[in-house]
Amino acid sequence: MAANKTISVTATMGAGYAIHADIRDHQVAIDQPTAGGGTNEGPTPLEYFLFSLGGCIASIARIAASQQKIDLRAMQVTVSGDLDPAGLLGKATPNRAGFQEIRVTASIDCDLSAEAQAEFLDEVCLRCPLHDNIKLSTAVIHSLS
Repeated sequence: MAANKTISVTATMGAGYAIHADIRDHQVAIDQPTAGGGTNEGPTPLEYFLFSLGGCIASIARIAASQQKIDLRAMQVTVSGDLDPAGLLGKATPNRAGFQEIRVTASIDCDLSAEAQAEFLDEVCLRCPLHDNIKLSTAVIHSLS
């Protein structure tokens, strides 16, 4: 049995909406648009979430293509999600706070038939940890420190 690997990120928020983290020597920021009270210093958490899924799928595709000797010249992954913002604003809604549906569309530049590309994308999504965490139930435990 393989050993588990723990990945940890600390997000720090000050007086405004901007949230910062130092991740492997990369300074990243999450913020709200100015129209939402933020300073537009970075993408919103929801935008980062969708970007993370698309980025993870593309990263796993690169690994899988290398392993399978596929000449993956380029890949574009578009991730879209629908949600009812009432929940995150604390308003009553019959919908959950998160995305009701997330759609992933990929364009793959390689020498595979359309059918083989679809099979490749299916395999990549099965191997993608973020796709797995969204598709299947994962325990999320929160507490105060």
